[in-house]
Amino acid sequence: MIWICETCAVETADLESPPGVCTICDDERQWVPEGGSRWTSVEEQRENGARIVVSEVEPELWGLRAEPSIGIGQQTMVVRTTEGTILFDCVGYIDDAAVEFVRGLGPTLAIAASHPHMYGVQTEWAAALDVPVLVAERDREWVRRPDRVEFYDDRRDVATGVTLHRVGGHFRGQAVLEWTTGNDGKGVLLAGDAIFTNPDRKTVSFMRSYPNRLPLSGNVVQRLAAQVEELHFDRLYNNFGAVVPQDAQAIIRYSADRHTAWVRGDHDDLT
Repeated sequence: MIWICETCAVETADLESPPGVCTICDDERQWVPEGGSRWTSVEEQRENGARIVVSEVEPELWGLRAEPSIGIGQQTMVVRTTEGTILFDCVGYIDDAAVEFVRGLGPTLAIAASHPHMYGVQTEWAAALDVPVLVAERDREWVRRPDRVEFYDDRRDVATGVTLHRVGGHFRGQAVLEWTTGNDGKGVLLAGDAIFTNPDRKTVSFMRSYPNRLPLSGNVVQRLAAQVEELHFDRLYNNFGAVVPQDAQAIIRYSADRHTAWVRGDHDDLT
């Protein structure tokens, strides 16, 4: 049985009974419900009427969501290139219709995730599409199902114009996906929550824990911002589909400097 944590929607290895506690949730960046970890499965979700809803985000980019939502509720991003498709941040559910939709886009090259909270049922997707799961080496300890996993260091080219970059921050292996040919050649960054689009769509946030409101240091934020400044993109999506539609490079720099100033104490007189 493949068990799925109801709180984070990450799959575990094949076990006769579920683990006592979800290791990924039992960490300062996530949380375990008051009554303890609760578990489900793809089969149970299917019996309860779950489905994958597909939407076109922009040309050659689609979003997949589970309804009803499971776990953190991310949106899987499906990028299509001339060589094939890449799935990023898989949801915690899979169904035949969604698999057939992805297959209809052409050959699938790989499954990847920004960080462990977004693993979902990535191995189930990888098995259905017969592709590898790409995980940053520095997040090896968080992998619950090692089958099909290929580890990479700081960079992994997936297709022409599509590259995974380890940026760290939220997790040591936190990755972003650079899609240089998207957005009419201006480039797109799928940032997960390494760089999180704020509701105003004019700023972004950098956190070690979003649910527990734990910020990153100014030094880490500056390092992260400097690293992505070397990439090619003008638009940014977070792991829920929220978008900075343009000028994302400048917005990241402004937001990083603002974050650093506040945690350094530059504006303590305003508090």
